[in-house]
Amino acid sequence: MKHAASRELYAYWQEKRGTRPAPERAEIEPGAIRGVLSDAFILALDHAGGHPVRLAGTRVCALFGREIKGEPFLDFWAASSRSTMEGLVAILAEECTGTVAGVIARNETGETIDLELLLLPLGVRRPSFARAIGVLAPLEVPPWLGATPIGALTLGGRRHIGAELEKRLLPRFMAPRGRRGLKVYDGGRLDPPNIAHESIPRAAVAPPQNYDDDGPSAA
Repeated sequence: MKHAASRELYAYWQEKRGTRPAPERAEIEPGAIRGVLSDAFILALDHAGGHPVRLAGTRVCALFGREIKGEPFLDFWAASSRSTMEGLVAILAEECTGTVAGVIARNETGETIDLELLLLPLGVRRPSFARAIGVLAPLEVPPWLGATPIGALTLGGRRHIGAELEKRLLPRFMAPRGRRGLKVYDGGRLDPPNIAHESIPRAAVAPPQNYDDDGPSAA
């Protein structure tokens, strides 16, 4: 992660989640990540609504030249990136797996800005309260930021992050195909797993957690 806000939020998210796939929304305390808030946002994971923005920091809103609360997150993306972003949010919601990515945007006069996007899941008990927290921050702050809004976002390089990725590399995939556990032969030797042909199972959805609202504004 290149941006300090991304690193700080991710470290806080890791600390709060402990051994769970994700922390609960109610555990996120704005005062503990005060330096991140202007670049942070919270999404409602509502596919039909395009994953609307529930809260957005002042600098995130300044990028677009307006208050973006309530707007569909997917509408911010160029046509070439929208389907990919939709898939990334689906993976976040279904597999509790986050994403860090590079983003490029242009303002109305054609000047470009390089941004970093961080998206992290939050635990819930009820699907209607599913949320994600993230950062959208400029790697360098241009002099026109806040005066000239950016247009559609274009997704660049990206990678997945989160606890569920670690589980995909743990012993479940070491078992022989079609069997649970390791097969024992005479002499106590273990049948070596056919790793080259073994598929890694899809990560389980995080156990839902509970909260009732989105708490204090990140603005």
